[in-house]
Amino acid sequence: MALIGTGAVAIWHDIMPEGRDQFYDWHGNEHMLERVGIPGFHRGRRYIALDADLEFFNLYEADSLDLLKGPLYQDRLNSPTPWTVETVKFFRSVNRSLVHVAHSRGATEGGLCATLRYDVPDEAVPGHTEAARTLLDGIAALPEIAGVHLMVSDKAASAVDTAERKARSEANRIPAWIAMVEGWGDAPRFMDLCRERLAPAAFTAIGADAVEGLGLYQLQISVETPRTQ
Repeated sequence: MALIGTGAVAIWHDIMPEGRDQFYDWHGNEHMLERVGIPGFHRGRRYIALDADLEFFNLYEADSLDLLKGPLYQDRLNSPTPWTVETVKFFRSVNRSLVHVAHSRGATEGGLCATLRYDVPDEAVPGHTEAARTLLDGIAALPEIAGVHLMVSDKAASAVDTAERKARSEANRIPAWIAMVEGWGDAPRFMDLCRERLAPAAFTAIGADAVEGLGLYQLQISVETPRTQ
């Protein structure tokens, strides 16, 4: 389905083995609930790798990029809970971007997803944006596809060195562009489709640069903002 809002936080990472149980406990019982409790946040999802360079992919959907850059979210990042401080030290190889959702369409939510991280030279941005939308819309028309999304990072906002970031032992990488496809069929068929349609060569052909490996993931948990009656 289409993403909720035009802003999102996209995070990929690994977890040290000795912190894995603590990560699951904290993420499902505190962190995701805390995040979707911020006014303007709508949904948080965590995926685990089926075939990817980084084990976890997290996506938080919000009203807008301006909201993510504003005090409601930034104050939370600068006031991490004690449980957060004790857990994020186990994170490794964090890739994190605050993004504007440039394109999103779909009618359902899928339990499978594929992500592609890449860059686009400044001079190629207009043509690439239109071509990427066309490419993704072609995928959206295929059977068992739940949604397709194109996201563009705000590098300056993503690079702000908050207290929560400092609690981790490593600096973040900031993916500039993100293509995402959601599906709801059999995993092997979905994975084969994405390997074909989201191949790095398909994106370099429309102006992308520094295309990283395709990540294929399965949903573990989804949390939405509580709705009033």
